[in-house]
Amino acid sequence: MVTVQDLSKSFKTKKQMKQVLDHISFTAQPGNIYGLLGPNGAGKTTTLRLIATLLKPDSGTVTVDGSDTVTHSRAVRDKIGLLTGEMRLSGNLSPRETLRFFGQLNHMDRKAVDERIASLSSYFGMDDYLDRPIDRLSSGMKQKISLAVSIIHDPKIIMFDEPTSNLDILAVKTVIDFLFDERRQGKTIILSTHILSEAEKLCDTVGILLDGQLVVQGSIPSLLEQYHTPRLEDIFFELARERGLTT
Repeated sequence: MVTVQDLSKSFKTKKQMKQVLDHISFTAQPGNIYGLLGPNGAGKTTTLRLIATLLKPDSGTVTVDGSDTVTHSRAVRDKIGLLTGEMRLSGNLSPRETLRFFGQLNHMDRKAVDERIASLSSYFGMDDYLDRPIDRLSSGMKQKISLAVSIIHDPKIIMFDEPTSNLDILAVKTVIDFLFDERRQGKTIILSTHILSEAEKLCDTVGILLDGQLVVQGSIPSLLEQYHTPRLEDIFFELARERGLTT
């Protein structure tokens, strides 16, 4: 479980302090996919970085499976797998060598790492290029490797930031099937995306971030009923118009 309570974060720009998150709160439950939705710059990636202990909050708390992200950051990192759009793999190492390296960083022994690589390679269809240099791979292949890197240690908490970026339609289905499989295993999953149709298909619960504020959240059926619409997209644009973000 991930619990975010009254979380705020600001960054200093050249001219002033910019508040990126403004007292947001939500809970992501085991066996549930929580969708963090919003346009670019809304604060989605910052939220994931705070949960992953890559940033410290200005105020508020985050607990991951009972561990506070500030006071028990090492314990938190052992429990989470984070994929962000900034994980750009390159160089002459092969995917296998890269996955072994990240497995060792996560304190896995060689046998466990190789077994996990074989499992993930089969699942994501990576066998044909597992030993090629990463620089020779397509963007879609690299995205699959990035996904595998983030979950090499089989974490209890999975956080994916725009996970279907650069993937073709068949690879997108593989990622979706994987998330559903992990949900069935009781994993806690947080999915950050601006693709509302994807969120509607994948998520059990969603929260919409606009200008750093979590303006609404709930299960998708309850939100569709509350706003009297069959589409999540309609809710998003209604909220954006109320805040003057669109016409």
